[in-house]
Amino acid sequence: MHQTNGNGNFASFSMEDFLKKSKGYAVIDGGLATELERHGADLHDPLWSGKCLISSPHLIRTVHLDYLEAGADILITASYQATIQGFMAKGLSEKESEALLAKSVSIACEARDMYYERSSEGSCDGIEDERVLNKRKILVAASVGSYGAYLADGSEYDGNYGDSVTLATLKEFHRRRVQVLAEAGADLIAFETIPNKIEAQAFAELLVEDDIKIPAWFAFNSKDGVNVVSGDSLVECTLVANSCKKVVAVGINCTPPRFISALILSMKKVTSKPLLIYPNSGETYDADRKEWVESTGVSNEDFVSYVNVWREAGASLIGGCCRTTPDTIRAIHKVLSVGSSTAVPSKD
Repeated sequence: MHQTNGNGNFASFSMEDFLKKSKGYAVIDGGLATELERHGADLHDPLWSGKCLISSPHLIRTVHLDYLEAGADILITASYQATIQGFMAKGLSEKESEALLAKSVSIACEARDMYYERSSEGSCDGIEDERVLNKRKILVAASVGSYGAYLADGSEYDGNYGDSVTLATLKEFHRRRVQVLAEAGADLIAFETIPNKIEAQAFAELLVEDDIKIPAWFAFNSKDGVNVVSGDSLVECTLVANSCKKVVAVGINCTPPRFISALILSMKKVTSKPLLIYPNSGETYDADRKEWVESTGVSNEDFVSYVNVWREAGASLIGGCCRTTPDTIRAIHKVLSVGSSTAVPSKD
């Protein structure tokens, strides 16, 4: 399902066309790590969910399928915390590390193919066994986490990399990883949890300098509902994405649901690109203990109660991030399928 033409140009892909064919909206999948753990994976490792690319790729495929059967239209690969540098630190060669990155894309594509096979065997609309089985178009987005995700010290949640990390540092760190993922068969690249303006600039420049052949989206994160987590202006970060023709959507991920509506409205002022949002459950991440504080989150019902508000605010791609589940995505799919004719009061 490449969105490139015979000359290798990505121009034939239009997120607007994809959304139009999807009734104006699309559902992004949900949290990966929590689901992998639920299926028995041990993620106590600097590679986090990327560890499963080595030890248990079948679990990743299972989770991808769970999300497709919950109604997701876009799968995000298990490469968020998977980096060439991180794999090599575990003793793998550069070639082996690149192969694992590519494997993250092939696993998602395999899950999509398996889903299409199941869909051709029969169809249901979530009435009998809660599975959504139909022949809709499904995209695979290759995840690129921030430099802070590689550091595995929680710095993707504050964007503080120190003065020694420059634009050139970030570009060099991400360059080969982006190239490998772009050539692995994904439909687009998902630059996720971008915590500051400088890393957004690095991504935008890499897309152009290396003539990356597939489009991308940029997703920033916020902890105050106004700026990105580093304190940089969300408007300025959005403008970086808006200025890059290879970026086909921009938005927010891994941010508490209560902040999303205001952030959408802020971004809408400076971009006409499709807006995407996939918040976390609202729980707080404890970087020292490397775990989520459960008491700080919202229930599935409360999370989903925001969906029509986000849709009306301008978001057209909606899903979940950390600590959300296939149940969350199934509920989002149901709400969006019904439409936004019955709006719920804003909780922001």
